[in-house]
Order: sequence, then C-alpha cells, then structure tokens
Amino acid sequence: MLYKDILSNGIRVVTEELPFVHSVSLGIWVGTGSRFEDKRIHGVSHFLEHMLFKGTKNRNAKQIAESLEAVGGQINAFTSKEHTCYYAKVLSDHFDLAADILADMFLNSLFSAEEMDKERNVILEEIKMYEDTPDELVHDVYSRTLWPQDPLGQSIIGTSKSVENISRDQLIAYYQSTYVPQNVVIAIAGKIQREVVLEKLEKLFSPLSGQFQPPSLNEPQAFSDASFVAKDIEQMHLCLGTPGLSSQHDNIYALSVLNNVLGGGISSRLFQEVREERGLTYTIYSYHSGYSNSGIFGVYAGTSLQNSQAVTEIILKQISDIKRNGITPQELENTKQHIKGTVLLSLENVSNRMNRLGKSEISFGRLITPEEIVDSVMKVSHEVVIETARQVFDFEKCAFAAVGPEKPAFHLSTLVEKIK
Repeated sequence: MLYKDILSNGIRVVTEELPFVHSVSLGIWVGTGSRFEDKRIHGVSHFLEHMLFKGTKNRNAKQIAESLEAVGGQINAFTSKEHTCYYAKVLSDHFDLAADILADMFLNSLFSAEEMDKERNVILEEIKMYEDTPDELVHDVYSRTLWPQDPLGQSIIGTSKSVENISRDQLIAYYQSTYVPQNVVIAIAGKIQREVVLEKLEKLFSPLSGQFQPPSLNEPQAFSDASFVAKDIEQMHLCLGTPGLSSQHDNIYALSVLNNVLGGGISSRLFQEVREERGLTYTIYSYHSGYSNSGIFGVYAGTSLQNSQAVTEIILKQISDIKRNGITPQELENTKQHIKGTVLLSLENVSNRMNRLGKSEISFGRLITPEEIVDSVMKVSHEVVIETARQVFDFEKCAFAAVGPEKPAFHLSTLVEKIK
C-alpha cells in the first residue's frame, strides 16, 4: 500500500508497505543540488552532503559508519543537479536505528572546521580522480559546452578553486536556507507499517524548522559549440547532443522510447551498427536527463582517434534517419516492452522503490506509480515519436565534446551539413 502524509512541521512522508520482504529502505530527499548554487559556492551541495557524515552532537564519523554496518545495513548519500538524498537500507528489525542515525546526521551535524578542512582535501582528491576518468569527465565537458552560462551546465562536484574557497559560514548558511521542512521529503519502502513510520519520524524530525524560498529558474540558454580536453590516453571519448525535454514535458515518454531505440541497450541502433557490425567501439550509448524546466540529450562513444570521425558520422546519420522516418513498428513495440519490463523488474528491489517514491514526490509533488509509467509508455504513438525526434534532435543546437590524446581533425558542423 502507498501512503502520503505530512508531519506537523510540513515534511512530506511517502510510505510503501511491502510485507513480503525482509528489509526497509529509508531516504531523506532535499530539493537542492548544484543547479541552485551561486558561482561563489559552486560544489557546496556536494560538500554539505559529505559533511553530514563527519560527526554530530551524539556520534562521531566512525560511529556513524559503524552503526549500520554492524547490523548488516548500508548507509550512503548522493547529490545531483536538483536533489540531494541521504539513505539507508536495513533489515526491518533495525528501522528505528536507521531512522535515528539519519535524523541525527540531518539535524545535529557539527560542521566542525577541522573536519571540514579534512573533507575539503577528500573532495579535491575526488576531483582529481574524476579528471583521470575521461569517460565520465566528457559528460561534464559536454553539458558545460551546451549550457556555458547556466549552473545546470556545471559539474555537481565543483572545481578545485570553488571547493577551496567555500567557507564554513557559507556552508552553514546554505544548509539553513535549503534543509527546511517544505523542501524535504522522507521516503520509505519495505517491511514497515505506516503508523510506526509516522510516529517515529514525527518524534525525530519535529525540531526541523525554517522557511523555504523557492529559487526562480530560467530555462538555460543552449549553445551550439564544441570543446576539447587533451589527455594522455589511448581512446577518444566523444559526447554530442542537444537540449532535451523537462521531466514534466508531455512527450517525455516518447523521448524515452526514442532514446531506447537509438542507444539505450545492446539491441539499439547505435550499439548494433557501431559495435556489432563495424567493430568501431567497445562502448556506445545514448541518454536523456530531464530537469524541472529543461533537459539534456546526449550520445557517448569511446573509440580510437582514427575512428572518431566515422563514429560521429554514424551517430548523426542515425539521428537524422529517425528525424526523417521515425522508427519501425517492431522497434516501437520492442521498446515499449523493454521499458515495461525494466520498470516492473525494478520493483523487486526496495531501494529502487524508495528512490522512485522520493524522486517522484520531490520533483512532481505527487506519486507517479509504475502502472502510470507503463500505461504512458504503452500509449506512445509513432506520430508522437517523430514529433519528439524533430523537436529534440535540432542540429542547430547541437553541442560536441571530446576528451582524448589529440583534437579531432573534423568539425561537427561540417559533418552535420554533410548528412542534411
């Protein structure tokens, strides 16, 4: 059973009772991320996420780490462009312990200056590690190329310079302005009873207070440009694409279908042609990320320098073909069944269920059920697929990023003109 309740201070609680499992997953979602940061504190959302694990009035960092592991549980967190989530998964017998620890971190973190300096160094090392991972770095280069003037185009983790300059006062001020009841959702899925959940959470989270001032967001301006980052590596890592759709757009499910057909799996057009038929790459895929008022569509490929132009041409030709002709009836049906299977199979994991509940409520203010998703996908028509392809795959707004040993000899604009 699914339930939505509101605590006395305004925190939303979404609960899914699953009596047939042995575990429970609990997540605290905050509606803030790198998109909402001032340039002066770029990376503060991610920094703050780290700091909540560094000690409270009641537990030091080691005790936080050990408490749930000692009972076979897991605790972690992540920061995205628009959300931050702290979560734990435990056997249902240990729900109270998980809730106690997460609430303690969320409400009682000390933000010690000494611990902050240590964690600053940890994040600086994380940035260096990321710089040494070109197949991840290229996505940030791509989004920054597409949206150079908007925070949405910047990396979640921040830069070495910005992280070095974030002060304790700035971090605490950001926490106090965003970690407030109206901007928080608690999601629980597993072997638990709603009444038990509400009683426990009301007691734990009642001290949280504060007023939330929702930020005003403008749709980011997209630029058609190209970027290259030189790295002493063997492969070229390429990423190209266009602005996508917001997560609330009417055609978001049609875009899911398009993405799946183009590069969403091993049966996709790009995987079959580029890897299986021509052997030009080991990894190639497409993706779409939807945000509250915008989105980004991209295609990634890792290939040799000499094959980079051929791979890029194939990507552009496949996109152009879908714009002109759409997809086949068989592709449409297969993709619908694939998405349906993926959605329903994900329900076998309580963490997936918790994530779905939390992200749905924090993003849309309502619970989007798996049945609603499947029903919407199954209703996607070929006409809407073509309409969406022509709307999203706009070569006039196409951006390109490459990370590799040598700057590509070709220009994206030349290849685009070639296939038109």
